[in-house]
Amino acid sequence: MALVPVAGAIAGTAAAAAYIDAKYHLTKDIRGILGARANQRALEKNAAGKGQSLWYQFEAQVHRLPSDAEAIWSRTGCYTWAETYANACRYGQFMLQEGVQPGKLVAMYMMNRPEFMFTHLGSWAIGSAPAWINYNLAGDALVHCLKVADAKVIIIDEDAECRRRIEEVRDRLEGELGMKIIVLDQAQKGEISRLEPKRPGDELRVGAKGKFPIFLFYTSGTTGHPKACPFETQRAVGLTGRVGAMGLKSGPDGDRWYVCMPLYHGTGGTTALVCMMTGITCCIGTKFSTSRFWTDVRDSNSTAIVYVGETARYLINAPPSPLDKQHKVRAMFGNGLRPDVWQRFVDRFGIEVVGEFFNSTEGVMALFNGSRGPFTATSVGHQGLIERWRTHNTYVPVAVDIVTGELIRDPKTGFCKRKAYEEGSEIFVQMPHESAFVGYYNNPEATEKRFERNVFKKGDLYYRTGDALRRDTDGRWFFMDRLGDTFRWKSENVSTAEVAEALGSFPGVSEANVYGVEVPGHDGRAGCAAINITESFDFQGLLKHAQKKLPKYAVPVFLRVLKYQTSMHNNKQNKVPLRNDGIDLRKLQERADKEAAEKGQQDIEYDTLYWHPAALAAHSGLVKEDRGYVVFTMEDWDHLRASAGGAEAKL
Repeated sequence: MALVPVAGAIAGTAAAAAYIDAKYHLTKDIRGILGARANQRALEKNAAGKGQSLWYQFEAQVHRLPSDAEAIWSRTGCYTWAETYANACRYGQFMLQEGVQPGKLVAMYMMNRPEFMFTHLGSWAIGSAPAWINYNLAGDALVHCLKVADAKVIIIDEDAECRRRIEEVRDRLEGELGMKIIVLDQAQKGEISRLEPKRPGDELRVGAKGKFPIFLFYTSGTTGHPKACPFETQRAVGLTGRVGAMGLKSGPDGDRWYVCMPLYHGTGGTTALVCMMTGITCCIGTKFSTSRFWTDVRDSNSTAIVYVGETARYLINAPPSPLDKQHKVRAMFGNGLRPDVWQRFVDRFGIEVVGEFFNSTEGVMALFNGSRGPFTATSVGHQGLIERWRTHNTYVPVAVDIVTGELIRDPKTGFCKRKAYEEGSEIFVQMPHESAFVGYYNNPEATEKRFERNVFKKGDLYYRTGDALRRDTDGRWFFMDRLGDTFRWKSENVSTAEVAEALGSFPGVSEANVYGVEVPGHDGRAGCAAINITESFDFQGLLKHAQKKLPKYAVPVFLRVLKYQTSMHNNKQNKVPLRNDGIDLRKLQERADKEAAEKGQQDIEYDTLYWHPAALAAHSGLVKEDRGYVVFTMEDWDHLRASAGGAEAKL
């Protein structure tokens, strides 16, 4: 009889433990910590043996998996693990012959093709590493990136446009930088294919450890030339964690990961490398295309996909199809999945796991959310109680002027104020010493600008992320805004992310890119939304929707209806040229004329600007008839400028 109360007590204890675990996510945290330690031990074991080079992780998969199992799928060719290994060895031997040295970088100006992977793996094979160069770059920006990398060999894609851009700066590359230019055309690939696939010796890879990069990649360069960031060998320990966190499996009957994001970009490139390091088949798409995306996914039998920025929005904006769920994809991984798109995408395409991460090119702060349901949907990261405790003094929200970026310091002590996680602010990352941040490659000045000292006490050191985030009491992290994107209007701070999310949920708005614009005669910046819309669009309906969803001061005063998408090469939004144009129609048209001339276009379609005059009238204390959004003309612009001297505008 005594067993009954004992059994009841055990059941009660188990139930309580299950409740505590569900509430504080202890098991998830412990699993993540143990996984990270296991990866670190594996790295240390490799270092004590053959070395830290990731070539050995790739090689281990080749030896582990059936030689005829598929490693790479693409439209231009599919390759088994044995074939991929042989090609990597050939490309390594080829680069040695062409003067690429162990411990030095080789520049890659290449599109998404299997040869990208052969070249990258081949560089690892000889103790080198690639500098991933954005193949859209030209002129000064291209030369700048190559100069920073200090590579003496550049391997060029056979694409005609890639070759043209290189030819335009050939004299500078060969003369100023002393570079050797190799075009990977059919003839060159044929020569490489005839090389003996001899494995490069271990002695070449001795220096591939610690701070030696596994690749060099670049910031987007929206406010200046791109800055180079080395992805260090010692940082690679965390790369493969995404596989377990998303429940992916390797092997012939395992997962197949479709990557059509640029391989020179961090998200796309690291995913492809993770496939090679873990035995997952990498399915390479040439480039992102809304019309071709799901066809590639089905034909490649992919079970996981990669996204960046507005990728999911472009796919969800395509007309619904009976084939929407006719695929094998169950997981997606990336960053920048917008809250207004998240659940719609998951429901429409039947996605089981969303692996949303928050990180920067610099890689100082990393968050991950392996979302399997509504609880963690729309968050960029999730921490259980243990991880919250571990990072309490590492990831710190600090009071800053979110518009200017200036620190708000106590006038008496000179120190900053810590904000509550629930309120959020720019996140500062505590640094034990300067070398904890690898810094920008060959750019100590830019590196120094990311540090902030004497934040909470004399002598402390923090890294500024430039991103404002908040974390709720359940450990879910939410992105608020990029520092510099937030603007002030009517003495209030306006979050561009919040406004874009609200506008994006209105029928007919394909995409909204929000920024602040200067208005003559008015303090602060008024909200402007650059939108892609359907042909039949209800502007007044959008205004009512925005007024319902947003605070009055956050409702956009201006709308810019775009003729073309303005996203960057990586599907991320670019506010800079739009913000520079402002509402000056002449400036807007001049830039459109210049871009058309550069592309050789004859017929130019200009963006149309709308405004809500009553919003400016209210700001001026005037009561005027509210006509909603109306077309903004050159006369309106001239009138605003004329009235800025103090005369009352007739709105």
